[in-house]
Amino acid sequence: MSSPKSPQDAGNSSISSESSRHAPIPRMVWLIGVVMFCANVAAVIVYAYSGVYLKEKLGLNSFIVGFIEGIAEGTSHLMKLVSGVLSDAFRRRKVLMLFGYGIIVVARYLLAFLSTFSIPVVLARILERIGNGIQAAPRGALVGDISPPKRIGACYGLKRSLAMIGSFTGAVIATIIMHATNDNYQILFAFTAIPTTIGFVLLCSKVKEPHSIKHAAVLSSIPSYAPKYRPTFNKANIKLLGRTFWKLMIVNFIFLLSRMGETFLAMYGRTAFSLDAKLLPTIFMVFNVSWALSSYPVGLIADRMNRYWLLCLGMGTLILADLVLSTAHSLPAFYFGIMLWGIQSGTTQNIFLSLINEIVPENLRGTGMGVYWITCAIAAVICDSAIGKIVCIYDDSVRAAFVTSGFVSVLGLMSLIVVMGYKIKSSNK
Repeated sequence: MSSPKSPQDAGNSSISSESSRHAPIPRMVWLIGVVMFCANVAAVIVYAYSGVYLKEKLGLNSFIVGFIEGIAEGTSHLMKLVSGVLSDAFRRRKVLMLFGYGIIVVARYLLAFLSTFSIPVVLARILERIGNGIQAAPRGALVGDISPPKRIGACYGLKRSLAMIGSFTGAVIATIIMHATNDNYQILFAFTAIPTTIGFVLLCSKVKEPHSIKHAAVLSSIPSYAPKYRPTFNKANIKLLGRTFWKLMIVNFIFLLSRMGETFLAMYGRTAFSLDAKLLPTIFMVFNVSWALSSYPVGLIADRMNRYWLLCLGMGTLILADLVLSTAHSLPAFYFGIMLWGIQSGTTQNIFLSLINEIVPENLRGTGMGVYWITCAIAAVICDSAIGKIVCIYDDSVRAAFVTSGFVSVLGLMSLIVVMGYKIKSSNK
């Protein structure tokens, strides 16, 4: 039987907790954020123009574009599950990040040199998402490994904010290139290889893995393995993620059925508001600035209060965004809806990732991240394919898609409220 803590022990614990709360964000988190900045400079260009390019220049219809987006995102999330599990099994995060990022580099050069043909463009899109999926879960787990225990939300928020600043920068560059080249898509796509290569070099030379994990999961209902145990790939590990985790994944799945890919935002700007191709990146400027400006502050707030209430706020913001976008009849209203769409993305993804790091045992973080992303995968394939079909049914009107998204968002919020009710009830027993 353990002896009770002395007042001095309690005081030391309190000082340690307060010190952790004000600990600086590790340099490695900044470096990972810079790598993501470089990757997103290129990624936003592909997001902004791939759907429009496939539809207007290469002749594919909206359903096919939506199906391709769903397959690309679904495959990406599937890879996140595989790489997350492998990163836990072999305790190697960086090697998987390098492999995934290398595939992204190949995809960028494929798009740069063969963008006049539909098959290479589709292949490049899918390869890019596969590579992103392979490196995303180990990257997220690595940030969790090196973050101080009371600064998890801030670290994830900073990483995401740097990535979104990269997306904003990419959107600005895309606008400049399209103006300077008179809408030359080939030059635009060729540019994406440059920042991607820079990010890959930084990842190879600067990002290092820690020798040990900085902190344990603080809310896990399942104890960690003994230190002498070496994790291996084992499907039984899935059960060790805990009941709270699986409830959270159900909420995430329902919510993401309402979260169509951002490619549809660009298509909406073209069809409903006749937005010039040169101005399409402005959609992603607003979206990414909103995401970047909300992500880090939300992370800071989430470290000091109940994350579930912030998740409710994020879901409610998506409902409001759907309402604004489905009823918008002017460009200011359209851009306001885009801003709300960015805020909900910066809020909800940050909170989901932070919660996973709190409730999953630290030696299964990669697995937890992987399961989160595979949940996203299934939802993405269903959502984007369904949205593409809805757009076709309503004569290429994306407006109906936002009405559908709003209804599903309400169901997601209701499911979260139910989970919170069970959580409160069980804690009062």
